[in-house]
Amino acid sequence: MITVGDRRILIDPSLPARVLAERLDERAGIVPSQITDVFLSSFRPIGRRGLELFDGANWLIAEREREAIGVGLIQEFERAQEAADESLMEMLKQEIAILQRCQAAPDRLAEHVDLFPLPGVTPGFSGLLIADSKWTTLIASDAVPTIEHLEAGQVLANIHDMEAAQESLREVIEIADLLIPGRDCLVPNPLRKW
Repeated sequence: MITVGDRRILIDPSLPARVLAERLDERAGIVPSQITDVFLSSFRPIGRRGLELFDGANWLIAEREREAIGVGLIQEFERAQEAADESLMEMLKQEIAILQRCQAAPDRLAEHVDLFPLPGVTPGFSGLLIADSKWTTLIASDAVPTIEHLEAGQVLANIHDMEAAQESLREVIEIADLLIPGRDCLVPNPLRKW
């Protein structure tokens, strides 16, 4: 979570709703209704399991991700209609409704918090860059899943574009002083000479 002024931006609410509500309380002393914005690094379901907790917040996603996923969902829905697959059509309607609720994230989400495209895991995967006068912190999400992936120069295996993901990883290594991998806590860039 990033707090800037009166805004609280939650990134990738990947925990189940009940667990996420408890975690917000124990770590930040807040309730879900106090989150003003939810940023999704991608539309992958694992990164939005607790999204329904934040009905009153703005849901944000990179425009490129929103468009690429939207086209795919519509195409899948049309195929499901042709096959008269009612259960698939219902599931796709729900996915489309969630995507429609997501707004295209601006380039600057808040002061010192900028959208940072990291394509590869998905077509429009994006992290958030937090820059101040001393450090550059990159919330990389699954563009860098763990510190072990970073140290080994590896990306996830089951992704949209391996070459783009590897280029995004190289960019993370080049720009970030500190980073937040998708499945680890804040760490200094171990490949940077301090």
